[in-house]
Amino acid sequence: MTGAQVKLPPLMTVADFFEWPGDGTNARYELVDGVLRAMAPPNDTHGLIQSNLAIAIGLHLRENRPGCRINVTPGVQPRLRADWNFRVPDLGVTCAPNAPGILTMPDPVLLIEVLSPGNANDTWDNVPHYASLPSVVEILIVHSTRMKAELLRRNANGEWPENPEVVDAAGVLHLASIGLDLPLAEVYVQSHLARV
Repeated sequence: MTGAQVKLPPLMTVADFFEWPGDGTNARYELVDGVLRAMAPPNDTHGLIQSNLAIAIGLHLRENRPGCRINVTPGVQPRLRADWNFRVPDLGVTCAPNAPGILTMPDPVLLIEVLSPGNANDTWDNVPHYASLPSVVEILIVHSTRMKAELLRRNANGEWPENPEVVDAAGVLHLASIGLDLPLAEVYVQSHLARV
């Protein structure tokens, strides 16, 4: 059916979403208030940034926090309208053990999104949903069109700041949730942005 429009199901719950066989294509979806939202494949820069972060964080966790692990595109079920939402960040860190048959990342402490021009609205729409998870300590948004990151960190009272901490090209990401200080430049190694 080349060129045919795929008919998506009407409103779904998360339980329906987990049972849904897909649309017959390789498209990936997340569930947003009961509606399927297609996820565009990442461009090369987006994928490189995601890989650099996964490697740096993964190595740090193995050496310093062996009970924690990083996953690529983990599914999370926010507390906001939990039966109707299943969101998929680019990366997530949890310190909960892996177990068979689990469809969502258990107790994420750090969630990371790579911001691309085509996904900016969807990404920022996901942030309050990520913040609704009580285990989440930090939410990191990394830009893919310039060397910049925005970090939200829950304070000791469990509250989120009104605005993120901005880290520029010469700065260091202080990821308190996992005890990692990472120069932002390392996130962009081998990208065209590192050569600008």
